[in-house]
Amino acid sequence: MSEQKGFLEGFFKLTEKKTTVRTELIAGLTTFVAVAYIIFVNPNILAQAGIPKPAAIAATVWATFWATALMGLWANYPVAVAPGMGLNAFFTYTVVLSFGLSWQTALGAVFISGVVFFLLTLGGLRQAIINAVPMNLKNAIGVGIGTFIAFIGFQSAGIVVGNQATLVGAGHVASLDFSTMNGQAPLLSCLGVIFIGVLMSRGVKGAILLGILFTTILGMIFGACPAPSGLSDIISFEIPSLFGPTGAFGRLDIMGALSYGVFSIIFTFTIVELFDNMGTLIGLTRKAGLMKPDGKIENLNRALTTDALGTMASAVMGTSTVTSYVESAAGVAEGGRTGLTALTVAVLFLVALFFSPLIGLVPAFATAPALIVVGAIMMTEVVNLQLDDITDAIPAFLTIIMMPLTYSIANGFAFGFVSYTLLKICSGKIRQVNWVMILVSLAFMVNFHLRLH
Repeated sequence: MSEQKGFLEGFFKLTEKKTTVRTELIAGLTTFVAVAYIIFVNPNILAQAGIPKPAAIAATVWATFWATALMGLWANYPVAVAPGMGLNAFFTYTVVLSFGLSWQTALGAVFISGVVFFLLTLGGLRQAIINAVPMNLKNAIGVGIGTFIAFIGFQSAGIVVGNQATLVGAGHVASLDFSTMNGQAPLLSCLGVIFIGVLMSRGVKGAILLGILFTTILGMIFGACPAPSGLSDIISFEIPSLFGPTGAFGRLDIMGALSYGVFSIIFTFTIVELFDNMGTLIGLTRKAGLMKPDGKIENLNRALTTDALGTMASAVMGTSTVTSYVESAAGVAEGGRTGLTALTVAVLFLVALFFSPLIGLVPAFATAPALIVVGAIMMTEVVNLQLDDITDAIPAFLTIIMMPLTYSIANGFAFGFVSYTLLKICSGKIRQVNWVMILVSLAFMVNFHLRLH
């Protein structure tokens, strides 16, 4: 045991980071509990794109294991990496259901975006793109994705439904009719949102995961979803496989993505991943004491490269883009300072594969509260928006509102970027617009033209 501790001490530099093996293991368990909801949510979202749910479960777990382990072993960061919320929604609801691409072609686009992100990281162009986009739009992007994710959650719960007269309307939210699914789901999801909110307000770790389990159990009690009838419905040693006819490994269509001309799709995957990952890593490394007094972050390029490699691997395995998880802050708050925390998370995700039958029992209305709450959390960035200048306010507003209204993150990007560039130029403020921003806006306008013809 002492030899193992000695190896871990030397490899992860525990003393230098002022931590211990015990602290790192506890931090890893804490982060896993905070992030584990993705095992339930991601397969449900990907299944709507046509990916078989067992394949989506396997891909989610293995992609998380690979990327998180690499983040721990190579970058030595206490950060979990898993399929990103927002990115999975863009994958399913925009790329597949709206644009009409097959999920295999969409995976091809994810792989290409990973290659682009990798090249940007190596070539230093990453910083040029980040600098080109004004901070106000960066903040608006996060808020917009939050509203879109929440909107999807409201739909999954039946809280928001279609309406021929007004496009959308309210479902039977307060209905106490438990005789039908439509009467059960909205109310149960609302209770799930309140449950998660109360737990988070009290600082309970893993509140989102507990909320999913709470809503599922309520659904089972009231007959809204099937309850397990035996141990085989909870745990199985026949774990979902990445391979074979039921797996999604290697089924990505890279040439199909290239022939389709998916510039805007690849661009959106890349930019969302870029900004989301950068913001998360900056915030977490600051909390973990990995940021130097001059603002430089140790091993940042390794962390960014890990994310890029993880994205390419996730596409090969059969899931949407992975990204660093802000929920890793839970483990950091418990004292996690090194990659041993991340490695612990990775191993626990593999153990979760044996509980895949239980994951399959979780209905969409039980994961809907998680989407709504994650959307609310992402909305907190709205306080950072600068709205005094109308040439800043309108692009920020369009970025936010057009994502849910057009059911497309890409459209929100396009409206925000193009309006910002045009408003600044036409208002005589062209000096505030970076030339990269102008090129990106032109590309969006060309893409709009091509889609209309």
